[in-house]
Amino acid sequence: MAFIAENHDFKPFEKKVWLSSPTMHGPELTYMKEAFDTNWMSTVGENINECEKLVAQKVGCTHAVALSSGTAALHLAAKLAGVKPGDVVICSDMTFCATLSCVKYEGATPVFVDTEYDTWNMDPVALEKAFEMYPQAKLVIVANLYGTPGKMDELRAVADKYGAKIIEDAAESFGAEYKGKQTGTFGDIGVISGNGNKIITGTSGGFLLTNDYAAAAKVRKWSTQSRDNAPWYQHEELGYNYRMSNVIAGVFRGQLPYLEEHIAQKKAIYERYKEGFKGFPIQMNPYDAATSEPNYWLSCMIIDKDAMCPQARDDHKAVYRSERGKTCPTEILETLEMHNAEGRPIWKPMHMQPIYRTNPFVTVEGNGRGRTNAYIKGSGIDVGADIFRRGLCLPSDNKMTEEQQDRIIEIIHRCFL
Repeated sequence: MAFIAENHDFKPFEKKVWLSSPTMHGPELTYMKEAFDTNWMSTVGENINECEKLVAQKVGCTHAVALSSGTAALHLAAKLAGVKPGDVVICSDMTFCATLSCVKYEGATPVFVDTEYDTWNMDPVALEKAFEMYPQAKLVIVANLYGTPGKMDELRAVADKYGAKIIEDAAESFGAEYKGKQTGTFGDIGVISGNGNKIITGTSGGFLLTNDYAAAAKVRKWSTQSRDNAPWYQHEELGYNYRMSNVIAGVFRGQLPYLEEHIAQKKAIYERYKEGFKGFPIQMNPYDAATSEPNYWLSCMIIDKDAMCPQARDDHKAVYRSERGKTCPTEILETLEMHNAEGRPIWKPMHMQPIYRTNPFVTVEGNGRGRTNAYIKGSGIDVGADIFRRGLCLPSDNKMTEEQQDRIIEIIHRCFL
């Protein structure tokens, strides 16, 4: 049974401690009001123009195209990359579904590549295996999970070896760096998100990043219903209603000056958890300090294998049996919820999702499906499933006080009692 403390120190928080909620500062309202006062309440206006300029300057690319969501940006990135029905596209496995929904939108088949333990991102060794199995693949979609860059040089080298393009899904990693370079610029096309719970927000919205003027112009056209340059509504190709609103751009414009402040706050949260868990069988979500500086969007933890109590999950529920000295993500998450704090399970890997259970899945050993047969050589390793089983996302809101975080750490300590 989940720990419920009886003393006053462990009463539920009066105000909910969120996983990650928007943090507003004031200038956002100024730019929104500017859109209202000037009557640019549309998908054109100064806020959009400024956001595109400032984002491109920040990440170090030539063009940033403001769109209605990161998902829209990924969709148009897939179109730019030439994805068509019948294609095979190699994708990160442990990510949010939007990373690869664009593949399905265009009628192609996602092939999922397993995760590595060093950064919790796509494994370059497994990526090589995927190309050996699917040499026809000409596109890789790589996500930077929880704001942490993956092994970008190794992934790029494998993709180049097989003549494949990369779409870098930096939706969660805006502001993070790999070898001194901003994420979102390591692929042929990059994407960032301004969703409400991200490091900074427009309430929604996203940006497609490119150094190709023609590509940026094509995306702007596609995002405004592919209207031709004619005095009447004329269309030679299919388009979408994907352009960012000038009002949403006002929110994002007001948030941009606070990106580094938010990253510093998130880093402090990560470091406080790391210090607070010393001496317990817990590890934080890892990163390569020699090459990377994450944006620390979400702090996560993983329980050592020998400190896990029994836990079972189906597609909608989870159960566990409490044991002294051990715990599991389900017990910790239920306990946090009892205390009015929000955690989340690790993003469930795509190869485990009901919608994708028949899609190919590749590990460092090759085919990752059906590895329980005693006559098949190999360990049956599935890194993403293991991290999902033992890991969880911790309350990481940058408005959380140190006192609140210390209580959360102590609550997790008590789950091992």
